[in-house]
Amino acid sequence: MTAEHLAGTAGITRKTLAAIERGNAASSIGNVFNVASIVGVHLFGVDDPSELIALRRRGEERLALLPAGVHKKRKDDDVGLDF
Repeated sequence: MTAEHLAGTAGITRKTLAAIERGNAASSIGNVFNVASIVGVHLFGVDDPSELIALRRRGEERLALLPAGVHKKRKDDDVGLDF
């Protein structure tokens, strides 16, 4: 596959592809993952994209169990409260 064909398939310019090849930190991570996927690089140790989707869902399910925020308890938080 030529660089021009890869860039076209990824929907990016040849200049953007060259930046990705150089490891330019300003390259969009989405573009990097897209190019990697097109050339057959297995992302996150997963061969099948459906496995990656399942991993993402499991991660989202775990994150949903976490509290929205954590606040430090102040000394006076429970003072004078009788339940």
